[in-house]
Amino acid sequence: MNWIALILSLSILVATHELGHLAFAKLFHTRVRRYYIFFNWKFSILKAKKFDGKWHFLWFNATTPDSWDEKNLCPEDQDNTLWGLGWIPLGGYCDIAGMIDETKDKEDLAAEPQPWEYRTKPAWQRLCIISGGVLVNFVTAMLLYGIIFAHWGKDELPMHNATHGFQYAEVMLDEGFQNGDVICSIDDSVVDDYTEANKMLLLGDARQVTVRRGDSTVTLNLSGHLAERVNQERVKQLMTLRTPFVVKSFVSGSPAEKAGMMAGDSVVSLDGQPMHIFQDITPYLAEKADQTVMVGFYRQGQLDSLPVTVNSKGKLGVQCENDLSKLFSSKLLVHTDYNLFEAIPAGIVHGWNQLVTYVSGLKMLFAPGGAQNLGGFGAMADLFPDQWDWQAFWTLTALLALILAFMNVIPIPGLDGGHILFTLWEIITRRKPSDNFLSYAQSIGMFLLLALMIFANGNDIWRWLSGKF
Repeated sequence: MNWIALILSLSILVATHELGHLAFAKLFHTRVRRYYIFFNWKFSILKAKKFDGKWHFLWFNATTPDSWDEKNLCPEDQDNTLWGLGWIPLGGYCDIAGMIDETKDKEDLAAEPQPWEYRTKPAWQRLCIISGGVLVNFVTAMLLYGIIFAHWGKDELPMHNATHGFQYAEVMLDEGFQNGDVICSIDDSVVDDYTEANKMLLLGDARQVTVRRGDSTVTLNLSGHLAERVNQERVKQLMTLRTPFVVKSFVSGSPAEKAGMMAGDSVVSLDGQPMHIFQDITPYLAEKADQTVMVGFYRQGQLDSLPVTVNSKGKLGVQCENDLSKLFSSKLLVHTDYNLFEAIPAGIVHGWNQLVTYVSGLKMLFAPGGAQNLGGFGAMADLFPDQWDWQAFWTLTALLALILAFMNVIPIPGLDGGHILFTLWEIITRRKPSDNFLSYAQSIGMFLLLALMIFANGNDIWRWLSGKF
């Protein structure tokens, strides 16, 4: 399910990114030859083009008929775009006439420049066209965050209200933390926000942390090697909120559903042992694969129990509730409802903060062992939950939109940022780089990007083979 979610998310982001380029190209009367979602190596699932006053379609096609070639169309048809759906779901592209990129060959460069080509447009128009994709991704992220806030509102649990505390990664336990601890302050700075606490621990070189442990307060002196170990051991999360185990829904063939459990049941014991926290229950079940356990739970205030056979993966086959408003008392939560006019500016602020956090975290890649944390499509798929969750899907899609936008403004040839850099250079110096120079730069940039993609996805394959996913 998380792979399906990733493909759908990337499809949306690629489609909107390329539409940004297309919209500005059309605005400045620049011909767009092809607009593709997914790559179409050897054949396309769908091709569509309008000419002779009507739409023409081709399904599962390898060769475009000569009658579709723009050279054979009448002048009024020659600005029409070939719309396509490829079969390799790893991206997409917008083929803009006269733009030097991976879709062009030497024959394109040798031809006489035409007034409807990208390369003959004024620099400021070319800057708008090449920046259109990044701009649309930024706008998409901000709008998505705004829509999420307008639909679901925003639930925040101040750290001091985490009644069950937090579950800590092994690297944190080695620093002296214990599961159930609640962070109160870091280096004498009071912190009550989960995201801010993570940022201070990883990026702020924190040395001293005060935690609430039961009814007492404990001060921990950190080793100073936390960030290095996080890189080396590829720790996904320093800490997670400890939550009750409440059934939200069931997966297909769920042993818990077959046994008679229902949505809303709150598990409080296993085999007679008091146990109600998700992070305590899951490891217990993992050790009971293919065995029967007696599950005690509350249903509508009544205590009940049922024998349930744990599946071969050590699971009950349930999706647990993750809505904080259903897991914690309203007195503990800070819930904010937004109308649409309030949600959009709130989404912009939230999106900007997410971007700043992401960019700040990139310095971890340059710490010892940081390159091991690079991930490809497998790492991205791992971000999505195993069970479908619309709120999680749109939230992660918004985050990926920000990441895609930022990555594309990095001034590397082959990315939009490379084109933006050369165009800005032209505007400032009034000297345009030659087509040959741009072609060579594009080739070098594509080589570097391909090498980076192979390395990142190679990391994913290694983690999968070593069981670290």
